[in-house]
Amino acid sequence: MNRVAITGLGVVCPLGSNVEAFWRRLIAGKSGIGPITKIDPTGLRNEEGGEIVDFDWSIFSDDLVDEATQYAFAASVEALRDAQLILPQSPTLPVGRPRTGVAFSTNFGGAASWESFVESGEVEAFREFGFHRAAAYTSQVLGLAGPSITLSNSCSSGVSAIGCAFDQIRLGRADVMVAGGHDGLGLSSLAGLSILRTITAEKCRPFDKNRSGTIFGEGAGIVVLEDLAHARQRNARIYGEVSGYALNNNAYHLTAPDKGGAGMAQVLRRALKNASTPPESIDYINAHGTGTQYHDPAETQAIKEVLGPRAYEIPVSSIKGATSHTMAAAGAIEAIATVLAMRDSVVPPTVNYETPDPDCDLDVVPNEAKAWKVDAALSISAGIGGNNGAIVISRWKQED
Repeated sequence: MNRVAITGLGVVCPLGSNVEAFWRRLIAGKSGIGPITKIDPTGLRNEEGGEIVDFDWSIFSDDLVDEATQYAFAASVEALRDAQLILPQSPTLPVGRPRTGVAFSTNFGGAASWESFVESGEVEAFREFGFHRAAAYTSQVLGLAGPSITLSNSCSSGVSAIGCAFDQIRLGRADVMVAGGHDGLGLSSLAGLSILRTITAEKCRPFDKNRSGTIFGEGAGIVVLEDLAHARQRNARIYGEVSGYALNNNAYHLTAPDKGGAGMAQVLRRALKNASTPPESIDYINAHGTGTQYHDPAETQAIKEVLGPRAYEIPVSSIKGATSHTMAAAGAIEAIATVLAMRDSVVPPTVNYETPDPDCDLDVVPNEAKAWKVDAALSISAGIGGNNGAIVISRWKQED
């Protein structure tokens, strides 16, 4: 089977609307969470969220494109430019790419358009609501004629999309795939999540003893995956490889993890097996780490069960206190953070950490980034409905 390289990265998120801005602020321990201004948050469990404030809306001439689609498209363009598959100022690929495809994921699609229509009653306000729209728009504008796939797999959606794209390349169905997740903040989504009581009334504190929930946000994370031979033939810069992944379901409860994190442990084992990577080779884990009462200790238990003593020897951090929980984008943005940790030999911190919890007793990299060489890493996602995903990312060596 074909090996799969990572050759491009693109991010739009509350920490920044490009990769380097996002990474610089993440490593500095900054947070992109603040007061929600785009909607009236009155009555929500928390009036703060991960809102994007520095996005350049002027690059879109089509005002019928929902903001979530715009996030996905902008991150895709950045990722393709980073991969040097489109020129710096070019709006499309140099030629149509019949073997370049798209695999996107979203939890709420064009919900902002639907909400605008409901509030105003004007047909002109209804721009879009189709979940497939971002993938279709990106394919059409950029001339990507390969597979076009849209998934919705709750908060494991970003990893699911990357895994699906990985399969397309590994099985020889595409040479290049643009993959990741996207979502926008909306009143309907936040109201529903408030009712589920997954949102904290204060700060998001992953792995902290006094954690009380997560905070949601918006954005997009996109990676360019490429057949390794194809990437080497064009002398592409290679960040690393996707070595393997796995998806599963707890088959237990809508929001709560199963006892002892059995489902998460299973998905970690399957991802490592799929990647032919032994647990003792893992140097870093970017955890799902939502800051909810039951998830964090279950995830900790799953990591310890699968990695054994290695779990206590490596950093295991969550970036959600900095980025917020960006829903379908979360797993993709976290995979990008994992790639950058490998590139720069520094792992991002878990911010807002104050009080250790004996049930979350791994090295969570509290509040300050840590210099650390990463040759192989896991990025873990989980979501409502019991969905779990894990991806294994490995350093690529020239002699491979």
